[in-house]
Amino acid sequence: MHLSGESLLVILLVGIAAGWLAGQIVQGTGFGIIGDLLVGIVGALIGSWLLPQLGIRLGSGIVMAIVNATIGAVILLLLIRLVQGGRGAGGGASNSATLRGLQSPRLEAPSAVFPAKMT
Repeated sequence: MHLSGESLLVILLVGIAAGWLAGQIVQGTGFGIIGDLLVGIVGALIGSWLLPQLGIRLGSGIVMAIVNATIGAVILLLLIRLVQGGRGAGGGASNSATLRGLQSPRLEAPSAVFPAKMT
């Protein structure tokens, strides 16, 4: 299979757009450019396999490719959320914002290990 530079660029742009849209729909935020790209490309694979299996034909063109990939990416993110059991929706170190460095988790040392006053 031969991919031209133009085809590769279209795949990357569709993947980024679909990943970002799916992140907005499911989580309310994107995952960064690399995360959006990965989610979008995997979502495109899921969407291009699953939708025809269900008898759904969206048509052709770049807009329909983005819609198809976004539907697949949303399904992917919902499956990940289902497998994780909702971890990441709460607070603490499992919060997705914490993992992306937007918040620092509260870590408190036990007083028995680290006494408050040292001489």
